[in-house]
Parts: sequence; structure tokens; C-alpha cells
Amino acid sequence: MIIDKNNKKSIRSAFGNALSEIGEINPKVVVMDADLSCSTQTQIFAKKFPERFFDSGIAEQDMIATAAGLAAAGKIPFVSSFAMFVTGRTYDQIRNSVCYPEFNVKIVGTHGGITVGEDGASHQALEDISLMRNIPHMTVIVPADSKECEEVVKYAALHDGPMYIRIARSNVPEIFGDDYHFNIHKALLMEEGTDVSIFTNGETLAEVLGAAEILKQEGISAEVIHVPVVKPIDIETIIKSVKKTNFAVTVENHSVIGGLGSAVCEVLCGYYPAKVYRIGIHDEFGQSGEAGELLEYYGLTSDTIAKRIKSRLKD
Repeated sequence: MIIDKNNKKSIRSAFGNALSEIGEINPKVVVMDADLSCSTQTQIFAKKFPERFFDSGIAEQDMIATAAGLAAAGKIPFVSSFAMFVTGRTYDQIRNSVCYPEFNVKIVGTHGGITVGEDGASHQALEDISLMRNIPHMTVIVPADSKECEEVVKYAALHDGPMYIRIARSNVPEIFGDDYHFNIHKALLMEEGTDVSIFTNGETLAEVLGAAEILKQEGISAEVIHVPVVKPIDIETIIKSVKKTNFAVTVENHSVIGGLGSAVCEVLCGYYPAKVYRIGIHDEFGQSGEAGELLEYYGLTSDTIAKRIKSRLKD
């Protein structure tokens, strides 16, 4: 699949617009933000439903605790902030006030990964997926483009239980068409291959599809599987692919510790031991720079992904 990387849309705007749409349909939906509604794009909902929007200020822990109370009262709260703040500062509240009682709170972390850019390490969440997937009862989803983000948000509003949705700051290429339907239970086979299975999600899906095209030109058949749902992960699809290729590669804009790479390793360790090569951020903080420069530096562009996979296939 060839993706036009020049045709990009704001995934954050897709999130805000989806909230606005479901707000019209379901009056139980309320939205909370931590003084960042312009950046997270929850301002779209706020302008349309000011009586159902609550700005907590820079008090993320209070926001999560209040959301738990709203959920207990029958509301469907969507709470949003930068991924770093909405998961890191609030871990205790998410664990004990949301997930332990299984309250219906939807947590949306925007600005995930190194592509936050110039804001640097303090704002670049590289541990958020690890934190969230470790908590019982939490569902973790990382959509890859605007259409998928819209579908995920609509799904979240209709299904009960705690959920973490992680989206990027950057505009992302359009991958899925209007006929796309999100399935919580299934990863998506994007490209068939026989030499290597590449598992990815979020904004790195476009880069991996580009890498697969580069590898194809060099005679390497790469199978690309999009895994938007990190928890509960689609065990069957992972095993089926790796049984064919016997080599798994994971690519993520996140630490390789605890994220998608760890999840795939856990599946294969338990069901079908195979060689796994994890591409992501290796036990280090991010740094300040333009998003594209940082993707290049950390080896997350199509060219660098292809080179790294080709090198490992020679081992």
C-alpha cells in the first residue's frame, strides 16, 4: 500500500469533531480538559456544548477524580490532556478511582511520543501506553489516522468501561477510507508478506507502509499488521503472521519497554516463541527538535525502518 504523505489531516481535530458529533446524539457525554482545550481540540465540543464542558485547569488529578464521580452518576466523561500529563500525573487516580471500580471514563492522551517536537522530553510521553496497559480493566487504543480516530471515539462512547486513547500531535496521512469500521477484537492486515511480520500502530503505520514498499523493491516481502488495540491485543492475528514469517518486528513511537513491542513479545513468548526486533525509543528520554528530525534521529522514518529490518534479516 502506497500512502500519500503529503495528504495529511489533524488527528486532534478529528477527535474534537467526533466528540461534537456524539455529543449531539448522546446527552450523557461530557468533556473535561486541563487547560489545554485549544491544543487537544476539545474546544470544538466546548463551543457547541458549553454546559457539558468542564475545564479543570492545571489540576489533572482533580479532573480524573471528578470524571470518576460523573461516571458514577451515569455520565460518560471524556477527559483529555497531553498524554504525558493525563497518564503520568494521574496514575493513582486512574488506577484507584477509575479502573478499580470499573467506571466508564474515557481518557484521551494527545501529543503522544517524540513528535510533540520542540516541547522536549518533559512533554513527550514515551511511557503512557506501558502505564495504561498495566492497569486491570483498562482498554488501550492507538489510532493511526483521522478516520480511525473518529471511529474509535464513537466506539468508546457506546461501550462501557475505562479506556485510554492515544493520539499524536502531528498531522497524519490519510490511510483508511470512509468504509473503515473499527473492530476492538482485530488487528488489520495491511500488506501480506512472507519474510518478516511488522507490527505497528498510530502515526508510525504510515512510515511502516513506506518501509514495506522500500523492502519490496529490494526483494524482501514484508507483512504489515496494524495493531490499534494494544489491550486487549489480537493474539490470533499475531501468531498466524509470525508462524508464516518466523520473524517479528515491532515499530512504535513509544518506549520499547512496556508498549506494543512488549505486548507482542508477551504473546509470542506464551504461544509461539520467535525472534523479535523492537524499533522504538530505547530506554531514554526524548529531546527538543522538529517532529520529522526526531523521527529520523530515533530511526522511525520509512528509510531508517527499512534499513534496520534489512540489516536484521542478514543476521
